[in-house]
Amino acid sequence: MLDKHQGARLANLWDDGKAAGMTEPEKLLYRSNLLGSDKRITNYGGGNTSAKVMEKDPLTGEIVEVLWVKGSGGDVGTIKMDGFSTLYMDKLRALKGIYRGVEFEDEMVGYLPHCTFNLNPRAASIDTPLHAYVPKPHVDHMHPDAIIAIAASKNSRELTSKIFGDEIGWLPWKRPGYELGLWLEKFCQENPDARGVVLESHGLFTWGDTAKEAYETTIEIINRAIAWFETENTGPAFGGRSKPVLAAADRAAIAKKLMPVIRGLISAGESKVGHFDDSQAVLDFVTSTSLEPLAALGTSCPDHFLRTKIRPLVVDFDPAQPDVGNTLAGLPEAIATYRADYAAYDERCKRADSPAMRDPNAVVYLVPGVGMITFAKDKATARISAEFYVNAINVMRGASGVSTYVGLPEQEAFDIEYWLLEEAKLQRMPKPKSLAGRIALVTGGAGGIGKATANRLMQEGACVVLADIDETALEAAQTELSTRYGKDFVRSVNMNVTSEAAVESGFGDALLAFGGLDILVSNAGLATSAAVEDTTLALWNKNMDILATGYFLVSREAFRIFRNQKAGGNVVFVASKNGLAASPGASAYCTAKAAEIHLARCLALEGASAQIRVNVVNPDAVLRGSKIWTGEWKEQRAAAYKMDVDELEAHYRERSMLKLSVFPEDIAEAIYFLASDMSAKSTGNIVNVDAGNAQSFTR
Repeated sequence: MLDKHQGARLANLWDDGKAAGMTEPEKLLYRSNLLGSDKRITNYGGGNTSAKVMEKDPLTGEIVEVLWVKGSGGDVGTIKMDGFSTLYMDKLRALKGIYRGVEFEDEMVGYLPHCTFNLNPRAASIDTPLHAYVPKPHVDHMHPDAIIAIAASKNSRELTSKIFGDEIGWLPWKRPGYELGLWLEKFCQENPDARGVVLESHGLFTWGDTAKEAYETTIEIINRAIAWFETENTGPAFGGRSKPVLAAADRAAIAKKLMPVIRGLISAGESKVGHFDDSQAVLDFVTSTSLEPLAALGTSCPDHFLRTKIRPLVVDFDPAQPDVGNTLAGLPEAIATYRADYAAYDERCKRADSPAMRDPNAVVYLVPGVGMITFAKDKATARISAEFYVNAINVMRGASGVSTYVGLPEQEAFDIEYWLLEEAKLQRMPKPKSLAGRIALVTGGAGGIGKATANRLMQEGACVVLADIDETALEAAQTELSTRYGKDFVRSVNMNVTSEAAVESGFGDALLAFGGLDILVSNAGLATSAAVEDTTLALWNKNMDILATGYFLVSREAFRIFRNQKAGGNVVFVASKNGLAASPGASAYCTAKAAEIHLARCLALEGASAQIRVNVVNPDAVLRGSKIWTGEWKEQRAAAYKMDVDELEAHYRERSMLKLSVFPEDIAEAIYFLASDMSAKSTGNIVNVDAGNAQSFTR
């Protein structure tokens, strides 16, 4: 039975008023964005749209027919005008004269640049011939769940005819490429009244004489499939439930325990970032009687398969007896078995010219009663992989409810995964940034040094959790950084570092958000100034609570995660020059900072055998952007030095050996060095970033 979201009809979002003044390419963009706005129509990065447009040739001035089609690697939901390739239609038709047959179809991709119109730098997709040779001005190729459920059924041709009659045709499975483009052309020539075609195990092609007609045909055909499933697929999903669903809090708690352990076991070759999904569609699947047999079949649509691998790993967990201990103990063997099975699959299917086997670890981990965990090279890829597998779940739900679900044949799956054209695309990818796949938590993350540190780590590809007690500043920092780097790279948690419960909860949220932890930057702080005789016990304790106890609590939680993850770890303390050099009227602050430094030394000793490094950065007088220096501390330090507050920055600059001011970005640079592999053989060290102060020399 379809859930409410699947059963809901797609809305016709076309607005004649908006489209009225648009050029044909602009209407193509409008149509593409509308179609890509709903994951039931197509996945992220999946599907293609095109329009054949009459334009003036920039060289001859003649009016020529130009194919506008989504370029390689684009996403129809977010594409802009520069995301479309443009190609001369007469040259695309001329390619037929040099085509040497299906054994050589891949070589045709090399000819596509020769067809480029107006020197457009956007590379053409492998799907270009599929659009070029359909003799209609506007073509949509989508991957709707409801249509793929038909396409992935054992009797998909029969179902297509039953639901759509002669309006929508059917073609057997064929890998996307030049030959399939010719198949589509032949189908259209032989079926001039057809409005589209279902591709077995793949998706839907529809077309029209106008952009609006093509769009509305796509929506109509998908809605008819949804309506048919709503009527026909009335039994319990996946054969019914065989396992209980845990409560939401319990699901999250289990995921927090599983994710870092899985991550540690699969990140030896490349650091991974995780994503957790316990949506209703996922829960229906992971509690069903059909979970294991359907999961073993893998996905059908090539886009689904490329994102989710040959099949998921079903984690051995019993939600009726939710003791995760046995599951954790069994994960190393389960993951090793999956890798061995993947290597055997590679051995069975590889061809003489196949690329070397890639990462043999699973992408998708299904946990009965809990949900789905996905791991990939970055958060966006992990999240998108989960979205694709949800699409696959919807497909399996529909197909198994009205027929027998059929996954992609193993050899076909391998030939797509290790397609030389896909390999070439992977080889063109830019080199990963130095912290790609790494996960950091920064306490005091909304302040000057904390936010600058988060920014520096994110510049190098890290995912960052900002932890701070100031909710307003925290929200502003997350908004700023997510705008700059993307929402997938940053999360925030409200954390009082003096509270055991708050620290445990905040780190747990980080695990659920990204799947693990690699870097802790302990930076939360305050500063106070008072003569010792005026230092109250409350003031003394406040310094110790935040600057000593707080650093202990967050380090202890990080160490627990690092040891469970078994992949090393990295702790950087932001201490102070005052931890090494005494200052007048600041005994509580200086003592607490000295405690931080000695704690770091102790932790460096304890963590070394587990490859956990602990180092310290000692700033001095970082005034700009600091929340500490906006309060009484600035006035207190000015009073201690018998000067006006406006003179303080110049005072600190002039007292330094280098006569330079120290800024948050300077501290962030040192933290990045200690958090990165550039300092891989350093632990227990102190780096002073104070523009030079002989009193705080560490030797």
